[in-house]
Order: sequence, then structure tokens, then C-alpha cells
Amino acid sequence: MNFLLLYLEFFKIGLFAVGGGLATLPFLFHLAGDRFTFIKHTGWLSSEQIGNFLAIAQCAPGAIGVNMAAQTGFLYGGTTGSIIAALGLISPAIIVITAVSKVLQAIKTNKTVELVFRGLRPAAAGLLCAAGWSAWKLTLYNSAAMAAGLAWHEILRWREGIIVIVLIFLVLKLKKHPVIYIALGAAAGVLLKL
Repeated sequence: MNFLLLYLEFFKIGLFAVGGGLATLPFLFHLAGDRFTFIKHTGWLSSEQIGNFLAIAQCAPGAIGVNMAAQTGFLYGGTTGSIIAALGLISPAIIVITAVSKVLQAIKTNKTVELVFRGLRPAAAGLLCAAGWSAWKLTLYNSAAMAAGLAWHEILRWREGIIVIVLIFLVLKLKKHPVIYIALGAAAGVLLKL
């Protein structure tokens, strides 16, 4: 594994991931034609692995983007790869925050700076929505079944879709701690042999 390449790939993702950990997901999931560009460019992960890593990253403590980077790095470079990928992802934020914090003190009342931040909010919301859409697609669509020419009920992961709908309803209605919904999703996966 080329650790410099690993660092640089995640550095590029971290550089443009405005909006936090979930905002890194569109860079992993961004479609070009029928393939995800990160997968096509690096060949490191399949879309199925990204979906599995996303599920683990959301259940694990810490930022989702960092967890995804660490898992990818670990898969290809062990503990060292995990650390390098995570550092690659967070390095741009450290650099930008350090620079911006010094500059913001001097120009915090500047109207242009205020307008830039107002413009970044919708950009972050758009990235988060794109991440949500990608997660839906990974959860509900079986690309391998589509390529094999199987029937629609095998291409669409309808059982997972039912779980998603039930969990959305429970989250909105019950408003319990997220760990409960994670446990319910895991239990449903085991019971339904997903």
C-alpha cells in the first residue's frame, strides 16, 4: 500500500468536505456514469464495502468521515494505514481552522465574511442531502443483482426498505436515544438474515 497516496486521497476528500463527517460521503459515493468515482479512481473499495463501512462508521463512536477513512486505511494498510487515512482526512480541517481562526479575529465584522458563511450553510446542507441519497441507494439497490439480470424484487432490497421506513417512523414518533434504533436495525438484520 502506498501510504502517501492513501494520505493524499483522503486529504482531497477532507479539503472539500464542508459540513462535517457526513459531508465526506458524497466524495466516496459520487457517481460518474454507473460507477462511484472514488472506487473507480482508487480501486480500493466496492460500493458494497462502502455501504458496510458506512453502517459501521455510524454505529462507532467518532466522526463518520474519520471512521470511514480509518476503516479503508486499515483494510489496506493495517493500523498504520488507518492512522494515515484518518490524518489525511482531518489535516485540511486543522490547517483551515488554524488559518481561519487567526484571520476571523481581524475580520469578524466584515460583511463579505458573513455572506460567505451564509453561502456555506446551503452547500453543507446539499452535501448532507447527497450523502443521505447515496446511503439510501446503497441500502435499497442491489447493483450486483441488476448486473446479473435478476428480477426487480431481487434488485430492490425491499426488506431493508421496510426497516428504513419503520425506523424513520419510530425515530420521529418515539424520539428515543439513537442507540436503540441502531440495536433495532441490527436485530432486524439478524432476524431477517440480511
